[in-house]
Amino acid sequence: MQVFSILCGFTLGEYVRNRRLSLAGSEIVNSGQKIIDIALKYGYDTPESFGRAFTRFHGISPSQVKNKNAGLKSFSRLSVKLILSGGNTMDYRIETKKSVQLIMRKKKVSGSQELTAAEIAEFWRQCSMDGTIESLCKYISEDNIFGGCVVGASFGTDASEEAYPYAIGVVYNGAPIKEENLVVEEIPAHTYVVFRCAGKMPEAFQRLYQQISSEFFPSSEYQPCGGTDFEAYPSTDISSPEYCCEIWVAVEKK
Repeated sequence: MQVFSILCGFTLGEYVRNRRLSLAGSEIVNSGQKIIDIALKYGYDTPESFGRAFTRFHGISPSQVKNKNAGLKSFSRLSVKLILSGGNTMDYRIETKKSVQLIMRKKKVSGSQELTAAEIAEFWRQCSMDGTIESLCKYISEDNIFGGCVVGASFGTDASEEAYPYAIGVVYNGAPIKEENLVVEEIPAHTYVVFRCAGKMPEAFQRLYQQISSEFFPSSEYQPCGGTDFEAYPSTDISSPEYCCEIWVAVEKK
């Protein structure tokens, strides 16, 4: 009984009494029954005791309800909804990396640092079609923190220019650059939480990002630090339902 009161804000007895009086008021309005019969139906021995309880709850007597179109109070039925969240498994590891040079093609966004999923997908499509990704692969360093993957970079406080929040690139091997649309930037040293993402894209990717923000960080000793985050893709062919990639989030301890 005490648990019921803590959860609901009223006692079980109050709940039962208020529900009965709520239903009784509805019956007085909508049925042709006598008030004494309704009182007995809802557990009151006399019309007087019913009348006192009814008036305290509704602010009007049963006879007044019977004789005119008066306002009544409704006390809704309790329903129990069990909502569970979490309980999901996420594969992750902690990586602490020195600063690294990235050769990349950047995407300019006017007035906002956020790119929608559709804009990012279109940027990747363009870079794949116009040979940008093929060109980037020529500059991949053998000493590569991403294992030779092509990465998408979401810039935070590391961004040299706020107008370029997103880029596609690789870890730079230092070779002379021939393409005019590619730039090299140094990404500062960071600690990262690295999450493995597997499944049909982009649904698996979007689902994992939601889990990271709603489940991992609230219960972790780490929090995002605003550095550059990465998506590491071993292949641009994401059509496989078992496609695997990684999400690197720059973090610091809380």
